[in-house]
Amino acid sequence: MSLRSIPADMDAGKVAAIDAMLDRIADEHRVFLPLAVESGSRAWGFASPDSDYDCRFVYVRRVIDHITPWPVRDVIELPLEGDLDANGWDLRKALQLLLKGNAVIVEWLCSPVVYRGQAWFRDAFLEFARRAASREAICRHYLHLGERQRRVYFGDESSVPQKKVFYALRPAAALRWLRMRPTEAVAPMHFPTLMAECDPPAELREQVRDLMDRKAVTHELGATPLSRPVARFIDSEFEIARSAFESVSADPPEEMMSEAQRFYRMVVERLELEAGGAPDASRHAESP
Repeated sequence: MSLRSIPADMDAGKVAAIDAMLDRIADEHRVFLPLAVESGSRAWGFASPDSDYDCRFVYVRRVIDHITPWPVRDVIELPLEGDLDANGWDLRKALQLLLKGNAVIVEWLCSPVVYRGQAWFRDAFLEFARRAASREAICRHYLHLGERQRRVYFGDESSVPQKKVFYALRPAAALRWLRMRPTEAVAPMHFPTLMAECDPPAELREQVRDLMDRKAVTHELGATPLSRPVARFIDSEFEIARSAFESVSADPPEEMMSEAQRFYRMVVERLELEAGGAPDASRHAESP
């Protein structure tokens, strides 16, 4: 089953341009595109009127392109065109980063805005990610992501870029959500859902609702004072996470690396087969 989930309020012309761009990428780079989504504020649920379109995709190379002694690039990056920012990762890169605790690919898999994709790929990848992702490493990812925003952009708390407030709030809320669910490693990507499910203090809930209302009608670079409830929430969650996860580090288990290799091969074979190729050739495919 093909995936497609575009909100009615997204600019139809921009969506058409993204569709055409994805067609060009698949054709010019000779790759499969089993998933292409919107990332960033439009997918997180707190877009401004002038927010960029952040298209992200996972690509898979054809079987014949694995049979080479030369390393190939594992990213496809396109130059920024107006408000369109687009780039993608090779599946092997996505798997490697997932096993290191990078939460980005998990968020792509959970994006509510899907330009194109195959349901079996997304569902199988997400199911693998839920088992493979180390919650400790994921928490460390969110901690470092949020702390950087706090450190770099919150020097003058009387005037903080609105989007940077959300860029610190979202990791803090993800850390709280994960702390409340000790068996989970994948927090919701959609920020309003994340906030609702992490049971924030009532005062913070009202502050966030007000911030979101204002961000929805102001420009991306608008600034706002950092309120005490928001600052307390961010700092408290970062402090708790710092004491729990800062020093935790572990390599992925061997069995999970082997499973990632099997998943990679399955995807290459199935995509090749669906395209009319010969899956047996992928016995030569390199491991992720």
